[in-house]
Amino acid sequence: MDSNSTFAERRRAAAAQMARQGGGVMLLPAAEEKLRNADTEYLFRQDSDYHYLVGLDEPEGCAVLVASPAGEAKLVLFVRPRDREKEIWNGRRAGIEGAKEQYGADEAYPVAEMDAKLAGLLEGAETLWFRVGHDALWDARLARVLKELRAGARLGKRPPRAIVDPGRVLHEQRLVKAPDELRRLRKAAEITAEAHMAAMRDGQPGRREHQVQAEIEYAFRRRGGSGPGYGTIVAAGANSTILHYRAGPDVLKDGDVCLVDAGGEYELYTADVTRTFPVSGEFTKAQRDLYELCLDVQKQGIEAVKPGANLDAIHDLVVRKLTEGFISLGLLQGSADERIADKSFRKYYMHRTSHWLGMDVHDVGDYYVDGKPRALVPGMVLTVEPGIYVAADDESAPKEMRGVGIRIEDDVLVTPEGHENLTAAVPKEVAEVEAVCVR
Repeated sequence: MDSNSTFAERRRAAAAQMARQGGGVMLLPAAEEKLRNADTEYLFRQDSDYHYLVGLDEPEGCAVLVASPAGEAKLVLFVRPRDREKEIWNGRRAGIEGAKEQYGADEAYPVAEMDAKLAGLLEGAETLWFRVGHDALWDARLARVLKELRAGARLGKRPPRAIVDPGRVLHEQRLVKAPDELRRLRKAAEITAEAHMAAMRDGQPGRREHQVQAEIEYAFRRRGGSGPGYGTIVAAGANSTILHYRAGPDVLKDGDVCLVDAGGEYELYTADVTRTFPVSGEFTKAQRDLYELCLDVQKQGIEAVKPGANLDAIHDLVVRKLTEGFISLGLLQGSADERIADKSFRKYYMHRTSHWLGMDVHDVGDYYVDGKPRALVPGMVLTVEPGIYVAADDESAPKEMRGVGIRIEDDVLVTPEGHENLTAAVPKEVAEVEAVCVR
């Protein structure tokens, strides 16, 4: 994981950005454990912003980053205290001393003291950097703190003059990846490549979608990942035309395609890769026609990634090339300009081409700056993922194409020279895919 110096440097950078706007206090709640059913919790995963600045992988509490107008940073942590009885059941805690010694807190207090101490930390701050609307319980807690400060106005107390989303600072930092973050993304990509090949080998006629999912997620963990970075999609047959379908009990059948959208998470950074393979080991002619169209367009989309380009331009390129292909294959009629203008291409391609990638699968960072598409710069990581989805009940489509969904997705780093495909090791050429799928 990142060293303490890495987190300290991130906090200094955040404080410097806050100082440019007069300083203030940034409040970042840690993630809470959430019940799955009865008294069993979901697997805990730390809030990405909290982890980015602190690195503590424990639930409850919050981080308070105080930035002076000069850019000096002070970290205050509210954490669970050491408790021998609870640690026997649920594992060790950093505690108050650990928060200081291991995680660089200048001050640390028990979670139970948050409500009593937050008002003092926020009092007089020029700006409170807090994500309103993200968590109703935290919104209510903050409302109580602000009410307390307003009630003390005659005693000289003053609440923050403004509340600003911390994403204006943190998400801009997170958008451009540092070398150590790229190391994690490359490792996540390496793990994910093996998982997708395992899916192609295992996804034979008679297997169920959730069995293929098990092979994928086993590969994630076997190679040192923490598991999937998002819900694994294994969609066989007509399920491949459902964008966010999750692996279920459906059987993979000879003659169908299987669409797998799965990314392994490594030290809180995730890959995001989609591949589509023939269950029988060979594409039918109709499937191959759709696949080769999608693959050709995807390659063109990747080639368009470079400094100064933007995601809207890449998407427009993909839409045009796909639409031309839809017309060539008989899915649409008329000219590409007409079908783009009336948006009828969306019948077969209804989502965007790219999103940011990093700690979150749909990672943070603005897509538009001053109302214009954001220009790509080195260090950004994005997906390129065109798709073609022909519904099973689409009577206007050639019969042999109905119920076929194709998506091909890679993770692309913007470099000073152009781009690097981080997930190039995952097979996607027709011959490569069929070779892995050999039955």
